[in-house]
Amino acid sequence: MKSTALSIVLALTATSALADGLAGYEPVTFPVAYQAAPVSGALWYPTTGGGSEVSIGENGVFHGTPVQEGGTIDEGPFPVVLLSHGLGGNIRTLSWLSAGLAARGAVVVSVDHPNSTTADFDLRQGLDHWTRVQDLQTALDTLQANPRFAGQLDMTRVMATGFSYGGWTALSMAGVTGDLAGYAAHCDTVGAASSHCGDLAEGGINLHSLDAATWDASYKDTRITMVAAIDPALHYGLTQRNVVGLGRNVLLIGLGDGRDRLLATDFSAEGSHFAALVPDAKIEHIAPANHFSALLPCKPMGAEILKEEGDDPVCDTPEGSDRSDVHEAIIAQIATQLGL
Repeated sequence: MKSTALSIVLALTATSALADGLAGYEPVTFPVAYQAAPVSGALWYPTTGGGSEVSIGENGVFHGTPVQEGGTIDEGPFPVVLLSHGLGGNIRTLSWLSAGLAARGAVVVSVDHPNSTTADFDLRQGLDHWTRVQDLQTALDTLQANPRFAGQLDMTRVMATGFSYGGWTALSMAGVTGDLAGYAAHCDTVGAASSHCGDLAEGGINLHSLDAATWDASYKDTRITMVAAIDPALHYGLTQRNVVGLGRNVLLIGLGDGRDRLLATDFSAEGSHFAALVPDAKIEHIAPANHFSALLPCKPMGAEILKEEGDDPVCDTPEGSDRSDVHEAIIAQIATQLGL
């Protein structure tokens, strides 16, 4: 295992700065078996130019990520990254990561997961975590069938990655299985000390009433050759039997330390002990940071706008932390794992 402070990580990234130019971007839709309507997503890729520059995720609170929509794809083959956003997030909130990896030389597929996005949120339906794997599997199928990209993909390097709830999606797709009884017992014990457990209790959701057989099943996709989970969720209550299907090319990234570490996503000995179950994993800790550091950079008035709207304080950052520096560190860590 390896733990790296942000200052050290940034020193390493100085020799591997983001690639010059913008990533290519293409919005896509595709059908999935469990949804009546198509699912929306996007492709992000290395480009030789062309298209038009747009900003993804730009609004009154957040700075967006500039990309070249409709740009010409560069010559591959390129590794493939399947990217899953957090609960209540969307593909725009992680656009910095999608575009950053594409600019380094990867083809990235991101998906707006039904029932757990900003505009389409259902706390109970969002607990059906396996549907997120189905989303990404179908997205990968669609990418492989796309004549523009099919010949540009290196299918020996296919990564599942994600943030928070999406970090669990990535781990699940790579072979980790859930343990509903274990997670329910965790929530019974810690209550609102865990943001996720607190939300479930407030929403009147009883984990003990859910279908354990479906929750605990394997959703491994054998096309996945590596996984990078950023502050992943849902790993409390797991034991060694839950990781027997996981490969060895695993990266875990934890955001923040001390009081800045989010209990719901803490995989260390102070949290779920999940890291101890995967002793061959590469483990990175970035500090100063917090869970929200993985979201887009905030504009100067962003925090005040969120306060006025009664929204979560997602623009708040620990003293000494710079969100763009955290992003660069995460991109560099994942790019290294991909061999970029």
